[in-house]
Amino acid sequence: MMNSLLQSLLEICEETGASDVHLAVGMPPRFRIRGELVERGDYRAFDSTAVDAVAMDLGLVTLPVGCPDGTERVRMRLLDEGSIDGAVEGASGTRYRFNIYRESGRHAVALRRLDGRFRSFAELGLPKRLEKFCDEPDGLVVVTGPTGSGKTTTLATMMDRINTDRAGHIITIEDPIEFVHKSKKCLVHQRQVGRDTRSFNDALVEALRQDPDVILVGEVRDLATVRTALRAAETGHLVFTTLHAGDAPGAIERLMSMFPPEEQTGARRQLAMALRGVLAQHLIPSPDRKTRHPACELLVNTMAAANLIATGRSAQLYSVIETGTSFGMRTLDQSLAELLSAGLAADRDALALSRNPAALRGRLNLAPKSGGAQ
Repeated sequence: MMNSLLQSLLEICEETGASDVHLAVGMPPRFRIRGELVERGDYRAFDSTAVDAVAMDLGLVTLPVGCPDGTERVRMRLLDEGSIDGAVEGASGTRYRFNIYRESGRHAVALRRLDGRFRSFAELGLPKRLEKFCDEPDGLVVVTGPTGSGKTTTLATMMDRINTDRAGHIITIEDPIEFVHKSKKCLVHQRQVGRDTRSFNDALVEALRQDPDVILVGEVRDLATVRTALRAAETGHLVFTTLHAGDAPGAIERLMSMFPPEEQTGARRQLAMALRGVLAQHLIPSPDRKTRHPACELLVNTMAAANLIATGRSAQLYSVIETGTSFGMRTLDQSLAELLSAGLAADRDALALSRNPAALRGRLNLAPKSGGAQ
């Protein structure tokens, strides 16, 4: 049962449209509304008892059902690891991702409200070419970008598309489970690391014995998981995953950097065969700062791209992407130019994110100096 303080905080989050709520000892809760952290006058500063109560209540949901001495296990885990990730559902059915962490020897909590509705690719402003990845019989699809760039939402949209249109078995491996997928045309099983399985790699190895058609690996964090994901993609499964990299070529190199030097030549050939595409995603604010839109770089693994990947010439992938519009590819700068032309981004934000600001400025005939949203 969720404690009343936590429930009231989540209700305020929904009433105000806040995206996040932060709790810390000695301060009132702060809500992120339209990008800004603000306090609510009806709350005083929280003491350690209040923050601990919320932290323990949230931490319990990350443990296996019926786990004895739950609160003590949560405390020990925080002492050992420093933070705990998870997700919880409020009384209204809205889901929240949370992180409990230690700071200055005390507990703090950050919660993020999740969109409970699956949106279409068009609603999210994502490249239409992503839909074709959902129809692939096998292979590896990578979604990359910085923290908070919408990777999880993009993958949830792709899983919902498959769940709606294909008959098959989807297994997701997540930490935590953020979007809940109910079985539609597909049979869907969602496993949470720490609660249902020990690690991403353990769950991925187990998944190969569970007759999956599609596997979602929330994040590849180590060499063992990369190896298993590639093996799964090569043996008739469609695998989706995320990692942290700024662009599509960077994602290739990030994957390869996990392998020992003596294995990288073979790993590049393996990736060149298994990869179907890479989406590098960033979120850029609208000129009025009220919404954000995805700026996307999309690499489709054509024969030309596969050759460059196999031979370790990832830097040359930029030219393949730039000239690959007929395959649905686009560079980050091409995406930024589209957002600027549509009035969905401010000059200063697009130029700050651009790989080649001078070329982007020239492409759109922007003034040499951009003083704000134009």
